[in-house]
Amino acid sequence: MKVRIFDEKVSLGNAAAAAGAEKIRAALRERGTANIILATGASQFEMLSALLRETGINWNKVRIFHLDEYIGLPIDHPAGFRKYLWKRFVSQLPVPPAAFYPVDGSADDPAAACAELGAVISRYPIDVAFIGIGENGHIAFNDPPADFETETPYLVIALDEKCRRQQLGEGWFPKLEDVPERAISMSVRQILKSRAIINTVPDLRKAEAVRDALEGELTNRCPASILRTHADVTTFLDRDSASLLEKKYE
Repeated sequence: MKVRIFDEKVSLGNAAAAAGAEKIRAALRERGTANIILATGASQFEMLSALLRETGINWNKVRIFHLDEYIGLPIDHPAGFRKYLWKRFVSQLPVPPAAFYPVDGSADDPAAACAELGAVISRYPIDVAFIGIGENGHIAFNDPPADFETETPYLVIALDEKCRRQQLGEGWFPKLEDVPERAISMSVRQILKSRAIINTVPDLRKAEAVRDALEGELTNRCPASILRTHADVTTFLDRDSASLLEKKYE
C-alpha cells in the first residue's frame, strides 16, 4: 500500500482526485470505457469536488457505482447516499455518465435489490474504487467483524453502534434513534476486485482506525486492514488522521 500524507484535507482531496482521475483516463484510453465506485460521507467532500474539476475525462463513457445505502430511508432523505451522490457529483458532471447505479435502500426486498445490483456490477469490472475508512475501521458498511470470505457483491448489513454514532456525529441525523440499524453494503471481496483503490481518510477522529488498518493486525476486527493485501491501493491522509502512525511515510 502506498501512503501519502498532506497538511490538510483540501490538498489531500486534490491529490486523491488527481490520482483516481489518471486511473479513469487510463481505462478510457485502453478500453474506451471506465467503471468506478464512489464513496460518500464527510470524508469525501474535498475529493469529490476536486474530481469534478479534473479534465480529459469523457464522463459519458464512465459507469458509476456506489458503496452502500441505508435500508428504509426514502430516496429524498437528506442523509441518503443516493441523494448525496446525485447532488454533490452526478448532477454536477459536464455530461451525464454512461450509467449511475445507485443502491436502492428503499426497496421492499433489500435482498432482491442486492442480487439485482450484484448481477449488474459483475458485468463491469471496476477500474478504480474511491473509498474511505470509518471510525470503526469499516470499508463501505462492512462493520467489524466483517465478512472477508463472501464473494456476493452486495450484502444486507447490521450496523454497529460505533458506525451509527459516526453518522450522528457527522450531522446526518438529529439523534441516534434516527440512524437506521441496517444497510446494503458492497462486500469486502467486491471492493478488492477493483483494479485500483483510492482511499481518502482525513480527520483526527479517524486516526485510531488508520493506525490499526495500516500498522495493526490484519483482521476482520479492523476491516480496512484487508486493503494491505491489494496490489494497487493508495491511502491519502492528512496530518490529523496520520497522527498515531509510528512508521515513516511520504
